[in-house]
Amino acid sequence: MKNHQRPLENVKVVELATFIAAPCCARFLADMGAEVTKVESFEGDPLRYTAVNEGRPAGEEENTSFDLENCNKISVALNTKSPEGRDALEKLIAGSDIFITNWRQSALERAGLDYEGLKKKYPSLIMGYVSGYGETGPDKDLPGFDFTAFYARGGILGTMFDKDHVPMNTIPGFGDQQVGMYLAAGVLAALYRARETGRGEKVTVSLFHTAIWDIAIMLQSSQYGHPSTQFPLSRKHLANPLNVAHKTRDGRWIQIAMPRYDYFYDRFMEILGVPELKGDDRFFPQARLQDNLEEFYEILEGRFATRDLNEWVQALKEADIPYAVAQTWDELLQDRQAWESNCFHEMTYPTGNSRTLVRSPVMFAETPLPEYNRGPYLGEQTRAVLEELGYSREQISAMIEAGAAQSRS
Repeated sequence: MKNHQRPLENVKVVELATFIAAPCCARFLADMGAEVTKVESFEGDPLRYTAVNEGRPAGEEENTSFDLENCNKISVALNTKSPEGRDALEKLIAGSDIFITNWRQSALERAGLDYEGLKKKYPSLIMGYVSGYGETGPDKDLPGFDFTAFYARGGILGTMFDKDHVPMNTIPGFGDQQVGMYLAAGVLAALYRARETGRGEKVTVSLFHTAIWDIAIMLQSSQYGHPSTQFPLSRKHLANPLNVAHKTRDGRWIQIAMPRYDYFYDRFMEILGVPELKGDDRFFPQARLQDNLEEFYEILEGRFATRDLNEWVQALKEADIPYAVAQTWDELLQDRQAWESNCFHEMTYPTGNSRTLVRSPVMFAETPLPEYNRGPYLGEQTRAVLEELGYSREQISAMIEAGAAQSRS
């Protein structure tokens, strides 16, 4: 493999953001070789302090959540409400190609960091902006998290569960990570044009719109009013029961995926051990199945309960039927395919513990995997960053003394 330069080397990014979505975007840019400076308040990004939510030890020496979103960055801690801190932030932005933020619009305007103001001073700057609900409309100023704007308002919690049960449990980052990667795609497209034309751009991705995009196929189909699209549904009434997870005799779940129902039907009846159902006009073709969904589901449920998981895996694999075992997270962390396809990285912490961290999913053939350096401690590089901006050591010490900057060292 040739040791190619990483795609974004010599690109400078300033991140003024918290939690997951916007930092995820900046983390991906850092993986691609960009120099990413994370600007934090003296309190630090709240993601530094979410250990109890995630059942992991508190403290900065082993913070897997923060590292996931902030590896390969540097941290400068500034009081941007002070004139000196605000001036340092301005110098950082002036020297950057990309500015990533998730501050609410009103806060950006008060701080003079809104796009209209910035583009007058820096016409080639790319601004990447994460929003809860978008920048127009009656709810554009509502606070947004993926639990609310993505899962709930975005039509996932109200639909994606069995009708006879409660909405799914949510986990942090599920919508945020998607927003971060979509924003990265938009920012890089804008950067390409800026390099060609000198013209900057503001790129916005919202949690709300991202969720709508994710459910778009069935959301659009629901307009026709067919019972199989009126979620939430009982799993017994889904239009294609060959796309449903089924429970095996030993209590495990296995997901099958045969979107071309008519193509797979006869072959799958053989695998199920019910060859007499081949061509049965109650269940085939799929158009006729719709009047007999519950009956067919119960046949499938009964057949899957006759064998253990390993038996089904062998049978489906031999028949080249698309399937996957519904893995637990403990199993996934040991999944050989995940390790050999570079999904994971083993990080050794100052605590002496080794933990498995997740890599971003974009792989290059001609460029090595990026290093996985832990996320910076709060203000770890403040002095170095300010020196690079032209501040003398005496000026930096005075800023720290005056409460305009904070340094770990």
